[in-house]
Amino acid sequence: MFRMRPLATLILIYIFYSAGLQGSNDKPNFIVILADDMGYSDLGCTGSEIETPHLDILAKNGLLFTNLYNTARCCPTRASLLTGLYSHNAGVGYMDSDSGYPGYRGHLSENAVTIAEVLGEKSYQTILSGKWHLGGVREYWPDRRGFQKFYGVPQGGGLYFYPSRFIDRKIYRNGEHIEPEDPNYYTTDAFTTEALKFIAESNRDGKPFFLYLAYVAPHYPLQAHEEDIQKHLGKYKAGYEAIRNARFKKQKRLGIVNPDTKLSPIHDGSVIDDVETMDRKMAVYAAQMDNLDQNVGRLVKGLMDMKLFENTLILFMSDNGAVLSEVDWELDGGPRGEIGTNESFVSYGKHWGNVSNTPFRKYKSQAHEGGVVSPLIAHWPNGIKRHQKVREVVHVIDIFPTLLELANVDYPKRFRGHRIKPLQGASFSNVIKGESLESDRPIFWEHMGNSGVRKGDLKAVRTHGQPWELYNLSSDPTELDDLAEARPQDLGRLKIAYKKWAKENGVMDWPLPGR
Repeated sequence: MFRMRPLATLILIYIFYSAGLQGSNDKPNFIVILADDMGYSDLGCTGSEIETPHLDILAKNGLLFTNLYNTARCCPTRASLLTGLYSHNAGVGYMDSDSGYPGYRGHLSENAVTIAEVLGEKSYQTILSGKWHLGGVREYWPDRRGFQKFYGVPQGGGLYFYPSRFIDRKIYRNGEHIEPEDPNYYTTDAFTTEALKFIAESNRDGKPFFLYLAYVAPHYPLQAHEEDIQKHLGKYKAGYEAIRNARFKKQKRLGIVNPDTKLSPIHDGSVIDDVETMDRKMAVYAAQMDNLDQNVGRLVKGLMDMKLFENTLILFMSDNGAVLSEVDWELDGGPRGEIGTNESFVSYGKHWGNVSNTPFRKYKSQAHEGGVVSPLIAHWPNGIKRHQKVREVVHVIDIFPTLLELANVDYPKRFRGHRIKPLQGASFSNVIKGESLESDRPIFWEHMGNSGVRKGDLKAVRTHGQPWELYNLSSDPTELDDLAEARPQDLGRLKIAYKKWAKENGVMDWPLPGR
C-alpha cells in the first residue's frame, strides 16, 4: 500500500523539480488519465470536501477546463476518446455487446484508428494500464488496437480487491493471465505501479510514450483500503443536502460556477433513514477518490524521478457523470459483508450521486449536464505557461487531434489496408499554448434514447420517451428554465441538426430492433 507525503511537502517537491529540471526538445510524452463515474464536484479543485491535493496542484499549475463534454457512458466515451469520432461512428453506440448494427458492434470499427495505432507508427511507446471495455473478445483487445504494452482488465470495471467475490474479471499483462498474490492487491495501486514500469522501459529505450491510464475508481462497488476509509468516516453524517450546499458554495468561491448560478433541486426523497450507513457509503467513496489522488501523486513522483515530468502532458477527466444506480448484491453462501470490504458490492446511490454531480441535475447515461460534463485538468510544464480556468467548450473527441497536433503527426486516410473515417474532433492545442478557442460547432449526444445537441449557448436535450427541452447554458447552466415553448424556432433548428447528425453517424431509435 502506498501513502504520499502531506500536501505542503509535495508543493515544495513540485517547486524544486519545476525550477530544477530542464525538459528536452524531443516530442512530448502524453498521459491521459480517465476516472470512472466520477462526478463533476468530486475533486477539491471543483468543490469537494474530499482532499485531492495532487490533482489540485496539477490544476493550479496547469489548465482547468470547466466544460469538457463526454458521451454519458463508459464504453462510448472510451471509444470517442481513443478514435476522435462520435461513439456510434466508431462502432460503440451502446456498450461492449454486439447488436449487429454498424453503430452498435460493441468494439472499435476497422475504419476507425486509435491514438495508440497512429502514435505507435511514429516511434511512440504506447501503453494502456487499467480498464479497456471496448471488446472483451480476444481479437478486440488493446494489443490489437495499437497498444504495445497492456496491463489490466479487458472487460469492464468494478474490480478493486482481487479476486472479486462477485464478478469474474481476469487481469492480464501483455496478453498473459496474471494471478496477483499480494493480499493487499488493489487495482488503483496496481495500475499505477505497472504504468510506471512500462514508462521506465520506454525511457530506457529513449522513446516518447503515450500512456492511457484508465482507473476503475470511483465506480461502484464501494471498496477501499480501511485506512483511507477511516479518514473520512463521520464527515457525511450531516446529510446529502448539507454536503451538496457546501460544495456549491465552494464552487462559487473557486470560480467554478458564476455567482448567479442557481443550484438544481436536490433529488426527490433524499431523506436520511440510516445515518451510519449513509455516512459509511460516502466515506468509502471518498476513500476511493483519495486513493486515486494518491496514485496520481505516485505517478507524478515517478515522472520526476525519471526526469520526464517537464515534457509530459497530463490530461485528467472522467468518462461520465456520477451514477444513479442503487446496487446491493448479496454474496452467495454467506452473510452480507461490511461496506468497503471485498465482502460487499454496493453503490452509494442516487442521493450521493446527486451530490457528486453538484451543481447539475441528472446522472450518468443521461444527456443533461449531470451526465455529460466533466472537469478536464491539463498539465505540461514545457507547454503550458498560463495557469487558468478555461471556460471554452471541448469534447472528448477533441483529445485525439490535440495530441496529434502537439506531436506533429498527421492523421491517416488509410491504415493497415482500411479506409479511415475523417476525424470529428477538433484540436484545442491553441488553448494549451495560451490562445483562445473560437468555435461555434454543434456538439451531439445519444445514449439509450437520451439525446442532446448544443450549439453556442443553446442546448436541446431530451430524456428517452420525453419531449425535447431547450436551455440557454450561458444564463442557466443547471438546466432549470425550459425555453422550449418560448423559443420554438431555436428548438426546431437544433432538432434538425440533431436528426442530420444521427443519420450520418448511424444512430438508431432506442430500443434497438431485436432488443
